[in-house]
Amino acid sequence: MLDSMRAYVLTAPGEGGVQEVPLPVAGTGEVVVDVERVGLCGTDVEFFTGEMSYLHSGHAAFPLRLGHEWAGTVSTVGPDVDAGWVGRRVMGDTMIGDGTCRRCVRGHQHVCEDRREVGVRGGMPGALAKRLAVPTSSLHALPDSVDVLLGALVEPGGNALRAAEAAQVGAGDRALVLGPGTIGLLTAMFLRAGGAEVHLLGLEGPALGFARSLGFEQAWTEESLPDVAFDAVVDASNAADLPARALDLVEPAGRVVCIGIAGRPSLVDTRTAVLKDVTVVGVLSASPGLDRTVAAYASGLVDPRPLVAATVGLDQVGEVLAGRRPVGAGPGPKVHVDPRLTAG
Repeated sequence: MLDSMRAYVLTAPGEGGVQEVPLPVAGTGEVVVDVERVGLCGTDVEFFTGEMSYLHSGHAAFPLRLGHEWAGTVSTVGPDVDAGWVGRRVMGDTMIGDGTCRRCVRGHQHVCEDRREVGVRGGMPGALAKRLAVPTSSLHALPDSVDVLLGALVEPGGNALRAAEAAQVGAGDRALVLGPGTIGLLTAMFLRAGGAEVHLLGLEGPALGFARSLGFEQAWTEESLPDVAFDAVVDASNAADLPARALDLVEPAGRVVCIGIAGRPSLVDTRTAVLKDVTVVGVLSASPGLDRTVAAYASGLVDPRPLVAATVGLDQVGEVLAGRRPVGAGPGPKVHVDPRLTAG
């Protein structure tokens, strides 16, 4: 049908599939993007399992269309949008503020109380589809040196860059990253690019082995972690006990950065934070770091390409969200989707 397109629609926990949905139309202040690459992430998995907190708070509801790590090419623009956007390769900010509240006016639209999030919150469709309509204000142009694979890694990279910056370490400093998943490894890459000595902590197995293959030879388990001083600790895990562990491990006057989100509350003894004079920072969104991430990829300062294990079509999304790795997948933690691919 000329007026519809294929999209992956999640209809209930563990249930979803490819459906025909109406083609998006660019409204006022919007563009339509031909989607070329989408990254699947832990948030998408939490929606698939039904554990995602927004489902319980009312910020999201089934049916929904996932996909907030994306890149593509602008195909049409709204009536008031500069036609120069057509044909430009872009990625987009996930967080869409209302544009009028105090937080938005102060440049903090990513924490707007009434924000929508692409493929996540407020009923805004995600990028697991042939096309996507988004506000022009959310777009970030991609230079020629940042292809669609890298473009779809800008959003997770922006989160990681902000976590690395929040750690405030550099040459002569030592940082520990808890959790060698996509965000943890990207954070480690940005920390290393800034000159810090980087360690990772995880469970022994393929993930730590992959981290070592990326040059992070100081990748440890809890049992093998050396007794050394860590000037900053970044918790990029989803383990509820690790924020407290991070506080224990960090040096006095150091910094703990929390970017991972556990499925249940993490309990931290603030007496430890006070007596050690530790700064604790939370990072929610990539929004303030997207342009710097694009620049880091464009210059080659950070190369996240090895993190992508496979690229699949929409028909395989459900299998990936259910935890089944694609046949022939590499060792990296990230799976990408190309909505243009068809089954068979």
